[in-house]
Amino acid sequence: MANFDAVRRAGAGVDAQIDEGLRAHMSRVYGIMSMGMLITAVIAWAVGTDYAAATAGQETRFLSYGMLNAMMSSPLRWIIMFAPLAVVFGFSAGINRMSENFARGVFMVFSALMGLSIAWIFAVYTGVSIASTFLATAIAFGSLSLYGYTTKKDLSGWGTFLFMGLIGIIVASLINIWIGSAAMQFAISIIGLLVFAGLTAYDTQKIKATYIQMASNGQTEWLGKAAIMGALSLYLDFLNMFMFLLNFMGQGE
Repeated sequence: MANFDAVRRAGAGVDAQIDEGLRAHMSRVYGIMSMGMLITAVIAWAVGTDYAAATAGQETRFLSYGMLNAMMSSPLRWIIMFAPLAVVFGFSAGINRMSENFARGVFMVFSALMGLSIAWIFAVYTGVSIASTFLATAIAFGSLSLYGYTTKKDLSGWGTFLFMGLIGIIVASLINIWIGSAAMQFAISIIGLLVFAGLTAYDTQKIKATYIQMASNGQTEWLGKAAIMGALSLYLDFLNMFMFLLNFMGQGE
């Protein structure tokens, strides 16, 4: 993790200019993340409600029956499911070669793809339960991110444990696609909530530390892309917390 001592020094007011810049940087991170979440939510709602209407034999508003059927029932659904993951890996690997504007565009494309991949929730769960789960996630996320930003405790030691938990969740989820075990899904959801709760605090502190390190070393040309990568990390933490929590709070149509 970036120099945690720098975080403590900034928190103690050693460099007021860096401290002011940090607040602006975090606002930018949350702003980019929020824009991505908005794109995801709009696309998921538009496609998901159309799919629910088509399933019920009702008229759709945005997409044709044929397009919805191809997206949800044909092999195209596997592309939609795994495309966001492929974009994340490609984005992380190529961020240093991208311009800031291009990187921001890739993040927005990723957000749109994620909206397509989770659109099915609007055909499975009621709108009220989705909204209440989103509110609960927002409260939990805000509290955990605030903790990560304000705590004087070094959370870098969590990194290895959380990463191992994340890999375990991904592998177990892929296996459960074919097994379809309700008990396994329940266990994955509990562990997933804990892992992404920890990652929210961990990633927030990491974003803060990265900014302080870059600003202290005069690497301001990288701060724009650092904000986008930070937004991506927090976006994934929020979305995964929401999806896992939906397994408990979501009510069927």
